[in-house]
Formats: sequence, C-alpha cells, structure tokens
Amino acid sequence: MEYIRTEASGQLVFEKATDYLCIPSCLYGFKNERTTTETAQSGRRVICFRGTLAIEEEDRMCKCGTRMHINAHSDITLRHLCFGGNLSCVLFPHNRFKCPACGATKSQFISFKAMGHRMTEELYQYTKDLLAHGTYTNKQVAEITGLGKNVVKDIDKQRLQELYTVGGKGLIKPEKTTRILGIDEFKLHNGRKYATHIIDMETGHILWIANGKKKQVVYDFIDHVGLEWMDSVEAVACDMNSDFQEAFEERCPHIQPVFDHFHLIKNFNDKVVSEVRKDEQRRLYEGGDIEAAKALKKTRYILMSKRSTLQKKDLDAEAGRVIHHGSPLFGTADVVRKSGYEEKYDALLRENTLLFTLDLIKEKLDDAYKDTDEARMAEKIIDIMDICEATGNRHLLWFRNLLDKHFEGIIAHATFQITSGKVEGINQKIKTLRRHGYGYPDDEYFFLKLFDASRRDYDRNPKSHRFCD
Repeated sequence: MEYIRTEASGQLVFEKATDYLCIPSCLYGFKNERTTTETAQSGRRVICFRGTLAIEEEDRMCKCGTRMHINAHSDITLRHLCFGGNLSCVLFPHNRFKCPACGATKSQFISFKAMGHRMTEELYQYTKDLLAHGTYTNKQVAEITGLGKNVVKDIDKQRLQELYTVGGKGLIKPEKTTRILGIDEFKLHNGRKYATHIIDMETGHILWIANGKKKQVVYDFIDHVGLEWMDSVEAVACDMNSDFQEAFEERCPHIQPVFDHFHLIKNFNDKVVSEVRKDEQRRLYEGGDIEAAKALKKTRYILMSKRSTLQKKDLDAEAGRVIHHGSPLFGTADVVRKSGYEEKYDALLRENTLLFTLDLIKEKLDDAYKDTDEARMAEKIIDIMDICEATGNRHLLWFRNLLDKHFEGIIAHATFQITSGKVEGINQKIKTLRRHGYGYPDDEYFFLKLFDASRRDYDRNPKSHRFCD
C-alpha cells in the first residue's frame, strides 16, 4: 500500500491502492482472485470481489448415480456487506451441470446465497438484525445496506411471517392463556377503513388483528384460539361498541365485558358536555343575554377537564412555567402559561345550573370508579342515572340510557379494576408506526409490524445462529 503524509494535518493519505484487506467471511468455497471498484447508479462506490466457487463432488452427482459434467457457467453477482459507505458484491461463474446418462440438469449449490434473494446470507441476516432492532425505518435500513426499499420490505415481511404466522398464512395461536382481554378498533388508510385488535391485558401483546369492527372479528378470534383457550378468560375490556359485547356474550357467556372510566368519560364529554355547552350558548343568545353567551365561548376544554387538571395549570402559571411552541423553520416562542382556569370554571358553574350538574356528575363518576365493591358502585351509578333523569335534558337522558344499557359492564369495573392503558398504548404505537412509515398500503404487513411492536425487546437472530457455530 503506497501513501503520502500531508504536511498540513500530518494524516496518512492513501495515494494508490495495490492490495486489499483479507477479511475472513462465511463465503465458503469462494476464492477471491481479484478485487475491483466500480460506481453504482446511485453514485456510491462498489467493491467487487471477483473469483471462483469451488465445485464439490456431491454437486456433480446425479440422482441416477452418474457423474455430471459442466454444461454452462454464466456469471452471478451477489450483494454483500457494506464497508463503511461503500457497497460490495461478489462475482463468480455459476456452473450448471448435465447428466450424460439421463439428461437431467441442475445448478451448482451456493451455500452462502440467501434463499430467494441475489445477496449473501450475511447481508440478509444483517438486514434482519437491523429490522428486528425496531429503531430504523425501512428507508433507513435500505440506506445502510444499499438494498432497495421493496427488497427490505420483503425481507422484513418474511421475518415477521416466520415469527408470527403458521406457514406464512394464519397468525400463530397464543402460547399462554390470559385472564383479561382488551379489544378496540382503529382507523386504517385515513379513516376509510377500520381494523380491530385484541390484546392480552396482562402483557400488552396483540393476540389477534383483522380488518373490520363487527362481530365477525370476535368470532374469528374465538375460532382461532378455541373454546378451551377461552375458558380461562374472565373479562374483556372494551368501549361502548355493542357488537363486541354481543359477540363475546353469544359465544362465551361466562366472559364479563368491562367498560372502564376512560371510555365512559369520553362519551360523557363528547356527547353531553360539548352538546350542552352549545345548546346553552344558543339559548342565551336567543334570550338576549349576550354577555353570558360570550362567556361560554372557548370554554370547551375547561368544561371537559377535571378540576385537578385546572389546578395544576394554575400552579404552573404561578411558578412561571412557560409553553414552548413553534416550528423549527420559523423559530420557536416561549409563552407564559395563563392562570385563572379554576376561577373561570367556578364562575361558569355559579352562573349556570346545568353546567353545575355536569360537574357534579363527573365527580360522582370519578368516585364510583374508585370503588372496589360492585354493590356500592351500583348504588352510585343509579344515583347518577336519577340525577340525569331529573334534569329532563335530552343529552343527559341519552347518557342515562347509556349507563342503563351498559350497567353490568360498568359496575364490573369494581371487581376487575381494568384500565384502558395498554389498549391506548397500542393505539399510540399504531399511530407512531404509521407516521414513521408514511403509511402502509399492505395491510398484512402492517398488522405483522404491529404484532411485532407489541412483543418483547430485540433479540439478535432468535431463530438463526448459523454463523455462530
């Protein structure tokens, strides 16, 4: 290797390469005779290892027992591991044999070629390692390995199918039984389609995921795991989707649906608090009380928040904490938090009896969901139903009917104490994964990615240690 030393920095600078590093590899049978460098279409440098592949005697033997002879030997190129920012490949003649006795033909076996891909097994396994790590997007893995994005996606899908499907078709059956399940639907493809996932509430693992949000999803899951497996399930956490509740009750009547505090409050805020505020604002405008109507403007957040949340915001404002917002392109700004949230909330309650009733119901719901005795919780929920009915307001009457229809599932929370934390955590992973990958048009691949994201931490080549022997 010839080099010169620069005077400016004193660093060694290679002037002309006459030799290359001899790096041990798993390219068994390949003999590197010369190495050249070329430039790929992307502009990256490609190190080409040119040579020959040793012919094993067993390759020459035909099934009929006759020794075959070489019939042709076209060159083959396999992508190999990158060297820093440089791509690499191996090139050698790929022999084809023909039997003089029976006329059968076959190609020379390449032990280090990845099945189904024009690359070495080492590059294939390295790509799988990067994908299994879960940190890199497919585009980033493609940049690191020099492979195409579609090739990376095919490798990742094959990796996931090996882990979570049976023969690349149906999902694997859960190995362990669980006591509590969770089920929820999420949007696909910008809200045009829906899919449903069923998770193990103890581990957070997705057990089933499929298109749709109807009963059939539940039926397919039960058929998948079997009734014997379902016997160990005691409860299922779900939202107010009646299809899910009815499907479990039809097939597995011993399973108790449970509706947690989050979904009930969400229905109360979206369908009652928000609508009552609009109705009151409209009523005040029509009655000529313009100032009172204006006071209800931009109060949706305050009315939907818990008192403890408003108190925390006021404390942050008193402590001088600021909100950092803005865009990296246009600069950021620091805005001092405004105080007076709780004071404004109390003022709204004093001026409007119906809003005061909404606050009372929220406090009673919080108190009911803290109870661990079903009988006491039932009494508290009935008390809330009576308050709703006494108001005569159509939105609160709707909420009263909602509590009545889902009464057993609501008070069951006292026994099972289920929260929607793991379900909502999966929903956040879904949003993050979709945003990270700029959408996944292949539903099967997307579902497998979600299946994998909910599982254990990264383990290097859990099913393949061929190069460690």
